[in-house]
Amino acid sequence: MSTAHASALEAPATSRVKGYWKEYNSSVFSLLVFLLIWELVCRLGFISRFQLVPPSEVIVVMIEKFWTAPPDGATLFTHIAASMTLALVGFCAAVVVGVPLGLLMGWYKPVMVLVRPLFDAVRPIPPIAWIPLAILWLGIGIEAKAFIIWLAAFVPCVINSYIGIKLTNPVLIRVARIYGASNWETFIKIGVPSAVPMIFTGLKLSLNAAWTTLVAAELLAASEGLGYMIQMGRRLARPDIIIVGMLTIGFTGALMSYVLTKIESRIASSRRL
Repeated sequence: MSTAHASALEAPATSRVKGYWKEYNSSVFSLLVFLLIWELVCRLGFISRFQLVPPSEVIVVMIEKFWTAPPDGATLFTHIAASMTLALVGFCAAVVVGVPLGLLMGWYKPVMVLVRPLFDAVRPIPPIAWIPLAILWLGIGIEAKAFIIWLAAFVPCVINSYIGIKLTNPVLIRVARIYGASNWETFIKIGVPSAVPMIFTGLKLSLNAAWTTLVAAELLAASEGLGYMIQMGRRLARPDIIIVGMLTIGFTGALMSYVLTKIESRIASSRRL
């Protein structure tokens, strides 16, 4: 390859790298400006300490909460563990029920005719609207909280699994049947693998729904958890505790989404059309 050709190939790559760093630097700069303004507004007394505290104090409180329980009664690790347990129980239950149901609805018309009216009736109801019934049915323990999270995560699992199997290539279905495959064999060997990318899209949406419903679920007489931590911060007029809880929810949710994306890249990437 000539020097001219090599230079022509390197130029776009160099341009992309420069563009990336320019965008990255701009994002970091805007974040630093935002934090600086936030710090100055709080330090200069424009906002009461009972309404907002500077980011420097939020960072200190977040570090201290990793090994100290006051004022909300538990360390940050304890809150994270309690919230993740609750969210994952509801999320896993939604996956176990929702994904097979969506696949069966998309493949077998009698199942869709039987289930869809009830599903369409329940789907528009916000999960938090079920809290009074959840208390009556399941009490105020982890079962009621997991039920609320299950409701939030269930709908995306069903919808994306249904759409995924509906998008199965009809040519593959016809070929399988020509070679004598039964409807069930075609479902298992053609339909389900074809739906895997959409299933993972539904899992990510379900995980996000489960995690964002966490605060509402932990209103049910919780004694620990990130939602409980935020509620205690409100009761104690401690905006620093509230913000630490909010940031922890954001960071932990992003981490779980990243892990799920990595799992998807190993399982579903080769099946994308």
